[in-house]
Amino acid sequence: MTGYYPEGKLISTPENLSSLQSMASLTEAYREGRILEARASVCDSSHNLIVDLGAIKGIIPREEGAIGIREGTVRDIAVISRVNRPVCFIITDFRKTESGKTIAVLSRRLAQERCMEEYISTLIPGDIINARITHLDSFGAFADIGCGIVSLLPIDSISVSRIDHPRERFTVGMDIRAVVRSFDCGRISLSHKELLGTWEENVSRFEIGETVAGLIRSVEDYGAFVELAPNLAGLAEMKEGIRPGQQASVYIKNIIPSRMKIKLIIIDTFDYEYSPSSPEYFYDGDHIDIFRYSPDSSEKIIETDFTAVRLPSQEKSPSLIRVG
Repeated sequence: MTGYYPEGKLISTPENLSSLQSMASLTEAYREGRILEARASVCDSSHNLIVDLGAIKGIIPREEGAIGIREGTVRDIAVISRVNRPVCFIITDFRKTESGKTIAVLSRRLAQERCMEEYISTLIPGDIINARITHLDSFGAFADIGCGIVSLLPIDSISVSRIDHPRERFTVGMDIRAVVRSFDCGRISLSHKELLGTWEENVSRFEIGETVAGLIRSVEDYGAFVELAPNLAGLAEMKEGIRPGQQASVYIKNIIPSRMKIKLIIIDTFDYEYSPSSPEYFYDGDHIDIFRYSPDSSEKIIETDFTAVRLPSQEKSPSLIRVG
């Protein structure tokens, strides 16, 4: 375990709750420089975040709200959007208000800088990390990889089976595993499909002669591509009236490993709205150098070589500035 997590993971842990119990426990956390989490309740007119610490109130001054705020490279929406959400922070001081109440002065920026220095800067392509989906766009999903520092998971890296939008795989707030894919202009890019299994691992769950559930992904002149799993699709014979997005029951006519082909016959289709479930992973290690999707017998080789995108100076800290 790294000790650095996406925001929201620490808030309910016994250690975090214990630190928020009393003024004495908050003082101890301050002296030790511990990273804590609590919920931001208000963003005032000056864009300072007010945080409920239980024993007392805390304030994250605007410029301490995220890496890049004081430099102007990150917009204030990074602070405003944290209202009613967990925020990580380090206590930097205790002060008295005009009414005599004690408040804690907090810094989310310092927590993020420590996360960058001690954790994110050590990552290399192929490392497998925890992440939490923060928002979805047509071109990909954004995920918090630690203390509110966000990386992009491009849509073509989410699964082998193609999708039209990341919402078909993820929901905001979903916890996932992801692979560090590359460093682009100082920012980490993630991948996900390498954790969803090879062609052989996925196809081993199916047998010729079975009728199984599927999802129609595309309809072409020569047939319809039907997704059987996020990393597995087959080609079905054309059937009148079918369209992308429909659920289907399909008969498995043949499985051909040398061509990575699954031949299907569509039995029936129907419309059904569904929500993505948490991904099922085939690999539970913490690093992968080369992922080979295709079987050894396949005429076509499909693989991801994470060592090929590693730079000699990879040990240097990537200068991430996107925050959630």
